[in-house]
Amino acid sequence: MCEIINFQSLRRHLGRPRADTLVQDIANRIAERDPDIRLSVAGRALLELNYETQSIEESTAIVQGLSRAFSRALDLDGERHLVQLRWGIAAVPAGEDDEVRLTEAAELALEQARSESRVVTLDLSDANSALDRASLMRELPHAIASGQLFLQYQPKVNVRRQEIAGAEALVRWRHPMRGLILPGDFISAAEECGEIAGLTLWTMRQVIADQQVMQAHGHDLPVFINISGVLLADDAFVAEACLIVKESQAKIGFEITETAVIRDPDSAIAHLQRFSEIGIPLAIDDYGAGLSSLAYLKQLPAAELKIDKMFVMQLTSSNRDPLIVRSTIDLAHALEMEVTAEGVETPAALALLSVMGCDMVQGYLISRPVALDAFIRFLDDEGHKAVAALRPSFVRPDGFWRKTS
Repeated sequence: MCEIINFQSLRRHLGRPRADTLVQDIANRIAERDPDIRLSVAGRALLELNYETQSIEESTAIVQGLSRAFSRALDLDGERHLVQLRWGIAAVPAGEDDEVRLTEAAELALEQARSESRVVTLDLSDANSALDRASLMRELPHAIASGQLFLQYQPKVNVRRQEIAGAEALVRWRHPMRGLILPGDFISAAEECGEIAGLTLWTMRQVIADQQVMQAHGHDLPVFINISGVLLADDAFVAEACLIVKESQAKIGFEITETAVIRDPDSAIAHLQRFSEIGIPLAIDDYGAGLSSLAYLKQLPAAELKIDKMFVMQLTSSNRDPLIVRSTIDLAHALEMEVTAEGVETPAALALLSVMGCDMVQGYLISRPVALDAFIRFLDDEGHKAVAALRPSFVRPDGFWRKTS
């Protein structure tokens, strides 16, 4: 992953229209230098690079060479500007790559690079640095108690109203020795060691504290938290979660997956109904990623359905994915649910989703997940500008979207 560090400064000098094409300029220059690199724009200031090498060292050397090439000022429309880039690398042996895990690792490498001011490489195959699940299970309770965990927020945009409608809270673990740990590793460890309830309750309380800070800055937004399927059968967790929300009156929503419900359908649906009755909005997350069941879908008291990003990211390059997405949107609207598309990274994908009547979008085109202070700055300074930039060149009639009160 490659990020333009000084994007905001360049935009002030170049103007918004020109700055919004800057990331494509960077991609073109990288492609000219190394045609074997597969490039895709992943946001206004973010690029995703995919390539094969013989070793980790060669992979890092390629990025370091690119970094040196951009250390000199570039000619942008007759003016010389220095474009500062930040790099995060994730590597795995060929044939063993899981695209989602690899992308997630690259994002974490980039996050680590932000704090260390260097190129960061995560080798997912390194046996010496591989995360021992038993060790994680031992360390997680201390991590929760000692402040090693933190939250990042990714905004959601309402397409029709063209405004920031809310955010998703994402938990991160910055280990003092291992650096940033992949959520996929420690979330599953938390489930296995019985710490997932404590982790989720910590997340809820931290979101409530962060919402108070947001409100002090004039931003009163609902924030959604991911809920593990393990917890949907946990009476004690459900009671505590309901108590926290009732006492705080916080605008907290829960995201759950259909596979979470399948574990224990009767208990899960009963507890979800309890959440809904006290005013906790529910969203079905990663729809389409697993074995989606219409039988469960119609029973869930959810008001929102989130289409998995693997369909959204291939909207403009696949023949089938647009059909799946459009039919999912129509189905959700028929069930009186709003639809959020995850993984929106390009204006073309946004335009297509708008035509399809998608209600909300979330992804790097709007913002990557960021810490609380950066999220507040986004809402203060960039939120309305980001939405204005996403304004489609056409307007759908109001009746095209699901009606909301």
